[in-house]
Amino acid sequence: MDLYVDDILLASKDMTLLLETKRFLSSKFDMKDLGEAAYVLGIQIHRDRAKCALGLSHKTYIEKVLKKYNKHKCSASPAPIVKGDNFGEFQCPNNEYEASQMRAVPHTLVVGNFMYAQVCRHLDLAFVTKMLGRYQPNPTLESR
Repeated sequence: MDLYVDDILLASKDMTLLLETKRFLSSKFDMKDLGEAAYVLGIQIHRDRAKCALGLSHKTYIEKVLKKYNKHKCSASPAPIVKGDNFGEFQCPNNEYEASQMRAVPHTLVVGNFMYAQVCRHLDLAFVTKMLGRYQPNPTLESR
């Protein structure tokens, strides 16, 4: 039986253990050590060895998603949804022109892209993703 794995990411404070693990894996499998990772699954890795800190950032991934849906020039906000904001059918398209504008953006894919970021790292996106997800079954309310 063959098993193919594209990538594996190893991290450890203990350099001896890390090297031993690499030696063990390479004795059992054909593998290449590509050195330190800068990205994994769209997540940028930041290291501060002096502080023994490892940080993760979805900034590049989120910027890529925004660009994909032509929203990369939108204004940033510290809180995209604030207390008192109302959401409901009144925001849905009221005519065919507005409905066609909504259909131009694949709502389900956009919400899914942000759910990925939220689940992996950005819990601050959880509330916004939940709010947007409510309208996922029929974002244009075409069945009215």
